[in-house]
Amino acid sequence: MTTDRPLEPAVRVRGIKKSFKDVQVLRGVDFDVEAGSIFALLGSNGAGKTTLVRILSTLLTADAGTATVNGFDVTANPADVRESISLTGQFAAVDEVLTGRENLVLVARLRHLDDPGAVADDLLARFSLTDAGSRRAATYSGGMRRRLDIAMSLIGDPSIIFLDEPTTGLDPQARTEVWQTVKELARGGTTVLLTTQYLDEAEQLADRIAILHEGTIIQNGTLAELKQLLPPAKVEYVEKQPSLEDVFLSLVGDARANDTADGRSDVSALADKESR
Repeated sequence: MTTDRPLEPAVRVRGIKKSFKDVQVLRGVDFDVEAGSIFALLGSNGAGKTTLVRILSTLLTADAGTATVNGFDVTANPADVRESISLTGQFAAVDEVLTGRENLVLVARLRHLDDPGAVADDLLARFSLTDAGSRRAATYSGGMRRRLDIAMSLIGDPSIIFLDEPTTGLDPQARTEVWQTVKELARGGTTVLLTTQYLDEAEQLADRIAILHEGTIIQNGTLAELKQLLPPAKVEYVEKQPSLEDVFLSLVGDARANDTADGRSDVSALADKESR
């Protein structure tokens, strides 16, 4: 259910704290996520990223602070929050016994949508899975399975999607496929809050990046703003060590050159012999 709330951010977090027994995981977190943007919560393992996402998706209750999602308070209006969002965890939640299309139809039926088959077919086409739709999800590659998982999470047209480390365990090609999917979501107007520990992922995707360290946001800004925190780059001349590619090209090039030279020598010798 998409609700237009242009006067406030899609997600607003103020002073969120959370502890588990004696371990203080979140120590007062503050940030806003602009509607229709990609916001990356960047941090190492144990920084508190998943805990924060679980609070925002009403699966956990904060010890202190406030948070609103699509204008609804996560504590006072959890049902409205859940209607506005979708959550995709670190591991794809697809049923591997079912086909890709059957997974989508099942979720559409659980959401009581009209014509679940049409919903499934539309999402298969949108995520380039039409040809694989009749195959069991167990046969899918990691990237295909993750795309199917994200497609399932979009059933019901949520305005905000939480992606908790969406490319964990994926190979480089599959990661690129997921990145393209996330960018398309944002272009379509969906607000994306993703958590990641991969610097290149945040750099490739995010409009804004918040760095979560030991339970607090230590920096929050665009990539350009974060880069300005460092001193200006210095131009230095350093000795460049050859890479394996340099060695390979050099050896192959030398071999070809020698072959050419040997060929020329043979031709020259033959010409001299014939001239005699």
